[in-house]
Amino acid sequence: MEEKTKVKRKGIHVIIYFLLSVLIILSLIYIINFFSLKQEAKEQSKLLNTIDIYEKESAKEVAQNISEDEEEKVESESKEKGETISTENEEQKQETERMLQVKQLQEQNPDIVGWLEIENTNINYPVLQGTDNRYYMTHNYKKENSKNGSIFLDAKYNWNIPSNNLLIYGHNLGNGMMFQELLKYEKESFYQEHPVIRFTTADEDTKYEIISAFKSRVYHKSEKNVFRYYFFLNNESEEEYREFVKNAKNASLYPINATASYGDQLITLSTCSYHVQDGRFAVVGRKH
Repeated sequence: MEEKTKVKRKGIHVIIYFLLSVLIILSLIYIINFFSLKQEAKEQSKLLNTIDIYEKESAKEVAQNISEDEEEKVESESKEKGETISTENEEQKQETERMLQVKQLQEQNPDIVGWLEIENTNINYPVLQGTDNRYYMTHNYKKENSKNGSIFLDAKYNWNIPSNNLLIYGHNLGNGMMFQELLKYEKESFYQEHPVIRFTTADEDTKYEIISAFKSRVYHKSEKNVFRYYFFLNNESEEEYREFVKNAKNASLYPINATASYGDQLITLSTCSYHVQDGRFAVVGRKH
């Protein structure tokens, strides 16, 4: 009897040791993956730091090249209009430098179509566009395999159609990277603090005013009279455009005064959400 008890205890000890070993291995894998993804995010942020450095250097050069007479003239004209001295010209120069930097990034990878930023969030990434919507789900901007994937524009987006919808996707990662912070728009207070999306291409540096934030899901083909926002990117008519804006406004989690009229360029940011099976979360903005 005592021998059986010893054998039983030994078996329990073996199981405990096995479970602990599995737990340790899984913890190590998680830690390695976490720091690997963090390092990748840092590398992507270096791209923006490069842009920022060029912008600051450009601003300094502009300031140094302005003569005292020009400064007095600008100040005098501003006073006459009852306005404070504006930095509009400097900002314009910075924006131009930012666009030039996007062009330089395109030399590294021509699939880079722009840079997306929501100020004071982690959403600050290059935007890629591939030949399909699968590749950049699992590859970074260097075309390396990555669990993070990339922020990417729908492959079917047609740059030649005016009043179009930039449909941009990104993973919802638990580590706060990519589009995970997009879900914070569930709260109206977050929207009020972050009402603008900035999207820079080689041709323009544009701000989009948010008009809607809503939860959705991927609908079955058999479901009728549902809002499949993810199908709207190359609008074919004014009616289709107005219908999309109407549905987006109706779906919004809270009222937003800003809206869009036919002719306004749109942007839609989309990510996974786990409130339902195949859930999605989307934020829609219109070009200023």
